[in-house]
Amino acid sequence: MHCYRIAILAILIGSYLLELLVEKLNLRSMTTELPEEFAGYYDPDRYRQSQRYLVENTRFGLVHSSVVTPVLVAFILFGGFNHVDRFARSLGLDGIWTGLVFTGVLLAAFQLIQLPFSIYDTFVIEEKYGFNRTTPGTFALDVVKSWLLVGLLGGAALYGIIWFFESGGRWAWLYCWIGVTALQLLLAFVAPVVLMPVFNKYTPLQKEDLREEIEAYARSENFRMKGVYQMDGSRRSSKANAFFSGFGRFRRIVLFDTLIEKHTTPELVSILAHEMGHYRKGHIWKSMALAVGTFGLLFYLLSLFIDNRQLSEAFRMEETSVYASLVFFGFLYGPIDTILSTAAGALSRRNEFAADAYAAETTGNPSAMIEALKKLSVDNLANLTPHPLKVFLSYSHPPVLERIRAIRAAAPGPGPIGKEGP
Repeated sequence: MHCYRIAILAILIGSYLLELLVEKLNLRSMTTELPEEFAGYYDPDRYRQSQRYLVENTRFGLVHSSVVTPVLVAFILFGGFNHVDRFARSLGLDGIWTGLVFTGVLLAAFQLIQLPFSIYDTFVIEEKYGFNRTTPGTFALDVVKSWLLVGLLGGAALYGIIWFFESGGRWAWLYCWIGVTALQLLLAFVAPVVLMPVFNKYTPLQKEDLREEIEAYARSENFRMKGVYQMDGSRRSSKANAFFSGFGRFRRIVLFDTLIEKHTTPELVSILAHEMGHYRKGHIWKSMALAVGTFGLLFYLLSLFIDNRQLSEAFRMEETSVYASLVFFGFLYGPIDTILSTAAGALSRRNEFAADAYAAETTGNPSAMIEALKKLSVDNLANLTPHPLKVFLSYSHPPVLERIRAIRAAAPGPGPIGKEGP
C-alpha cells in the first residue's frame, strides 16, 4: 500500500484509538463520593445527574467518532475525493473556482454528516438535562447563518490562499501567512460589532447597581473599555459564561444573561475581574501571537506538499492540484496539530490560574471568585474529577477543584473560603 496512505490511515485510526483510551480513563476517574469542597452545593441527586450527563456525552462523542472515522477511511480508500474532483472539473471553471467548488462540496458533505449529531445533542441530550432553550427555528437559522459566514469569509480566504500558491512562487507560504494574519487582526477588531451580533443580541448592562459596581472596579484598575454588555445566551441554553472580546475602542466584556440571573454582584465583579486579568496579563495578545506563529508553521509545512504527486495518489486522485493539496495536507498535519493544541491548552490553563489570582487580589474578595466557580460548576453539571490525561490533552481551563485550591493558597485565612459568602 502507498506509504502516504498508510501514514494517513494510521493517523486517523490512531487518533480514534487515543480518544477511546482517554474517554475510558476519564469515565473511570468518576467517583460516587461528592468532593468535600462541594458539600452544600451539590445535593446527591444533582451530583448523580452530573455524572450521568458526563457518561451520556462521552458515549455520544464516541458514537460520533465511530461513524465519522470509518466514513473518512472508506472515502479515502474508495476514491471519494477523486469523484468530487471530477465533478468540480466538469463544470469548466478556472483553477481557483474549481478549487472552491471542490472544497465547498467536501465541506457541505461533512456538515450534512454532522447535522444529525448536532440535532441530537441539542434536542435530546441538552434537553434531557434541562439546558436546551433553542427552538427548531433558531437552530435552523443558526445553521444557515453559520454556513453563509463560512462560505463568505472562508471562501474569500481560500480564494486568496489558492491564488498565492498558484502564482506566488517559493514565497507563497509567506504571503499566505501575512494575509491570514491581517485577516485575524481585522476580525479581532470587527467581530464584536459585526459578526457576533449576527447570532446574539448584545445590550448594555441593564442592572444599575451591578453596572455601578463594575464601573467602579474598572476605574479603580484604570481599565478603559467600550462597556459591559449582556448577551441573550438564554435563547439557546441555560448554561452561563462570560468572555472578553475586541481591542481598542471595541474592547468590551460580555456577560451571559443566565450568568447575571444566577450570581450575586460580588461574584459577577469577580468574574469580570477574571476576564480583565486576561487582558492585564497580556494573555490575549500572547494567544494571538501563538496563533500567528502556528499559522506560519502550517503554511511553511504546507508549501512542502503543494502539488505533491505521491500525496495525491494516496487519496487515489487522478490529477494533482493546489486546492486538493490544501485538503490532503490537513490529514498529515493532524499529529502536529495535536502537539501544538496540547501545548496551547497547557498555556491556557496556566493563564486561567493567573486570571483567577488577579481577580482575587484586585477585588480583595477571593471568596466571591470561589463562590462563582462553584455555582458555575453546579449549574453547568461540570465534571469535578476529570482524568489527568483528559485534562492534559483537552482542557483549556484547569479542573475547578485545582482552581479553588490555587485561590486559597494565594489567600490563606481562617475558615473555608467560599462558604463565608461574599
